[in-house]
Amino acid sequence: MQTKRTVFPNKLLPYLLIAPQIFVTVVFFLWPAATAFWQSFLRQDAFGFKTSFVWFENYRRLFADPIYINAFGHTLIFAILVTVLSTSIALLLAAAAMRVLRTSRIYSTLLIWPYAVAPAIAGILWWFMFNPSIGIVAYMLRAMGINWNHLINPDDAMVLIVIAATWKQISYNFLFFLAALQSVPRSLQEAGAIDGAGPMKRFWTIVFPLISPTTFYLIVINIVYAMFDTFGIIHATTQGGPARATEILVYKVYFDGFIGLNLGSSAAQSVILMVIVIALTAVQFRFIERRVQY
Repeated sequence: MQTKRTVFPNKLLPYLLIAPQIFVTVVFFLWPAATAFWQSFLRQDAFGFKTSFVWFENYRRLFADPIYINAFGHTLIFAILVTVLSTSIALLLAAAAMRVLRTSRIYSTLLIWPYAVAPAIAGILWWFMFNPSIGIVAYMLRAMGINWNHLINPDDAMVLIVIAATWKQISYNFLFFLAALQSVPRSLQEAGAIDGAGPMKRFWTIVFPLISPTTFYLIVINIVYAMFDTFGIIHATTQGGPARATEILVYKVYFDGFIGLNLGSSAAQSVILMVIVIALTAVQFRFIERRVQY
């Protein structure tokens, strides 16, 4: 089957059409990335009057800093928990929506709403609910004998940002899982039922393999989301505390760059974070994609 090829009468017109996208990519991605890469080899004095080229000294200091190593651990725990919880809960809700067909539109609409909430607003919302002084959830936990205080307890603070980040991302995952489940032919499930397979066996042997491309895509997106897009949630809830227990890599970039005014270290952290995300995505496509059935 031959595809139609559009022929432009003016040779400059195709370049003019893609020029805005190229401009946006250069200005908002390539230029900042190149600037951060160059800045990572520089060091400024406290007043910004003198800048010196220090080669890889910023990177060497980072990997000798225990605070930065701890931020790596916090990021790993946070990203795994958010990815696993948000995809699992979204798949469960999407499967439930498929069973409740008559009210699925209302049910789906209610579940999509959190995606429209800005990360900072989501963080403030959960901060109020878990606030040890005025939060209703903290009050209920105290009534059950659980002394919740994310302001002084590092574990409580990590739980809070995981809950807020997971809640924010569930609606996005839900949309994709619902669309994927609706595309699975019912005849295959009916054939499995005739062969005596129960609902759980039909789901894991028929439905889940067919939606594995969507699952794989969401795993990649959720890891990137947890590592990059959760700055607003952390800043609104814990600000990296207490005692830097919730300071993940992206928040440390902000803290060292804008609070500590250590631009060279902050730029080096940005470069490392970018390399980590590119490497994770490449590994996922190289090894996990083999288990995906298209």
